[in-house]
Amino acid sequence: VQLVESGGGLVQPGGSLRLSCLASGFFFSDYVMGWARQEPGKGLEWVSGFYMNGSTYYTDSTKGRFTISRDNAKNMMYLQMNSLKFEDTAVYYCNLEQFPYGVRYAYWGQGTQVTVSS
Repeated sequence: VQLVESGGGLVQPGGSLRLSCLASGFFFSDYVMGWARQEPGKGLEWVSGFYMNGSTYYTDSTKGRFTISRDNAKNMMYLQMNSLKFEDTAVYYCNLEQFPYGVRYAYWGQGTQVTVSS
């Protein structure tokens, strides 16, 4: 499984960005995907994702501002980020996890930098 993120960049506070993640390679039908981010010198923070039943979750700081979506036919996942704040600055990573035969496999993209600055 390979994951490639795109769409990061420099944006002013209050602006918007749309991140994309393309998944390729073989993966089982039962998997979950999500977005995580990491600020310099800090740990990984889960931002948003899909549960196995297709429902979504968001971290409290992004609720109402970020929207996750996916296009299964294209193996794409998106993160629409609106009303961006300074504290959203981080490297954003795409994640896919699958559990064939009860064994967890986790895959990560290379990350895309989001910088919110005036």
